[in-house]
Parts: sequence; structure tokens; C-alpha cells
Amino acid sequence: MKLAWKQIEPFVKSPDPKARAILVYGPDDGLMRERVKTMGLTAVSDLNDPFNSVLLTAEQILADPARLPDEANAISMMGGKRLIRIDGARDAIAPLIKDYLKSPNENALLILMAGELGPKSPLRALFEKAENAAALPCYVEDERDMAGFVRRTLQESGFGISPDAASWLAAAVTGDRGRARSELEKLITYMGVNRQITLDDTRDCCGDAGERTLDDLAYGAGGGNAAIALRAFETLTAEGTPAVAILRALQNHFRRLHLARARYDAGDAPDAILKTLSPPVFFKQADSFRAQMQRWQLPALEKIMARLSSLEADCKKTATPAETLCAQAILSIGSMK
Repeated sequence: MKLAWKQIEPFVKSPDPKARAILVYGPDDGLMRERVKTMGLTAVSDLNDPFNSVLLTAEQILADPARLPDEANAISMMGGKRLIRIDGARDAIAPLIKDYLKSPNENALLILMAGELGPKSPLRALFEKAENAAALPCYVEDERDMAGFVRRTLQESGFGISPDAASWLAAAVTGDRGRARSELEKLITYMGVNRQITLDDTRDCCGDAGERTLDDLAYGAGGGNAAIALRAFETLTAEGTPAVAILRALQNHFRRLHLARARYDAGDAPDAILKTLSPPVFFKQADSFRAQMQRWQLPALEKIMARLSSLEADCKKTATPAETLCAQAILSIGSMK
């Protein structure tokens, strides 16, 4: 079965019992593993249970095709359901999964974890079309979705957060749900008994959440310093930041520049423009943002935003050299006059 966007979160919390196998795929590894954990715990109480839970790799399945049905049909000494997770799933194991789905164990839940899979992927197509399986995508969340996650998670722990603080933190951690949750846990510990979180609180506690490197990238590109932008890009990719998250950070920066430039052309004073942007421009970056706002003309900004949007769509396609294309775009933008 193919899950619609609105079906995903309810399904993760309570998987459809008809789905005896679930494929979780996409570029956001942190979000993928968080969802796998949530769904896995609906089958077993401990993911590390040596009797009821097993973690395999695609290579192990390919090397020994009998391993999957043997593990799925094994009877636990302690009783209960079985959880079988397969890491690094890819198209090569699609025929083996198809055979298993012909007669799956009703007391076993099979969860496959994969990276990005295109629409033509045999493995993805198998799970989308099967009535007793489900395909669950994990695409990089945009800042609005991440801000919502930040607010919900903090609210569940009894904390409130100001809109500008939620926006700032979302921009800093967009691209990896796992890193986002880690930063939120750190922020909750930092706040202690103080239940209302401000922008200063988030900056003080989560200033190293990746925001500095993303800012170096955005301000380097916008300021015409391709060398700084490319160094930041190399750091982000080395840390595993998805290309889509990097592109969205750039789009957000140039979108803000476009808004500011439009108001500047309409006659608004630069200082007044900076004060009313949301989230606010960090005071240490105010001079740089003001200079970029005055440097870029609206047609050039529109051209850059269109290119970044098109590049994001290309990066979601299978076999696209995302890092190379991103580096070329950053070099081109940083070199524009």
C-alpha cells in the first residue's frame, strides 16, 4: 500500500495490522530511524531483545536467501511477536521480499530501511502495490514542518517556545530529525524548571546545532565569497547533511533577501527592514545581510531562487550526482556579480 502524506504519522504510531512488511525510505536518515523505532516498539517491547528482535543487512539476505524466512518464522522461547529489521535495503532483494510476502508470518513484523528510492525502484513499487505491505517515505522536512515538530515535542514535555525561537531552531536542525531530537533533549535539560523558552535560550544552548556552518554557506554565497561557501558545503556534506537540506537553507536565505530587497526598492529604510524580518537577523550578521540586500537586484534573486528550486527537484531523482550539482550551483552563485 502507498501511504498518503496525511496517513504517515497515524500509521507510524499504529501500523495497519495488514501490513506484515514495511519499507521505510528517504534521504532523512534520522527521521527514518526514529519512525522505525516507533513502529518496531509496537511489535516488541525492546528492540534489542535477543529472542524476539533481529537486525539483518541486505548483504546477509543476499548471501543466504533462506535467512529471512527462517528468522521471520522462528518461534521465540519467550513467546510473543517477532521483529525483523533489514538495514541498507536495496532493489536487489526485491525478489526475495516478494517471495516472503506470498506467505508472511502473521506474528512477525518485517521493517526494511533504505535510502532514497526513485518511483521506478522495484523494491518501492513492490511495497506500494502489495496489499500486505506498506511503503513509508521519509523526505527532508522543511522549516515549517520542523518548527511544528519542535513545538509539539516541547509541548509534550511541558515547555512552551516563542515563535522566533522555534523558527531559529528549526532552521538550525532542518534535514535530520535525529539531530533535531538530540538538540531538543539538550534544550529541555538546559531549561530546568523554566518552562518558557526564548530565542536567547535556544541560541545559548543550541548555538552549535549546525547553524553556524549553514550561515557560513548562505552568507558566503550571498556575499560573493565562493571559497567560504564551498568550505561550509564540504563540512556539511562530511557531517552527512542531506543535499536537500542544504539547498533549502540557501533558498531560505535568498528568499529573505528577495523580501528585504523588495521593501528596500519600495523605499523602506534598511534598519527598519531588518528589525521586522522573522526570524530576526542575528545582530552579528546584520551588516552582512544589509550589504547583500543592497547588492542584489530582484531579477537576479529570482533567477537564483528558481535555480535552487529546480536543483532540489533534480536531487530527489535516483542516481543524480547531488553533491556535484550543489557544489557547481554554490560556486556559480558565489561568483555572480
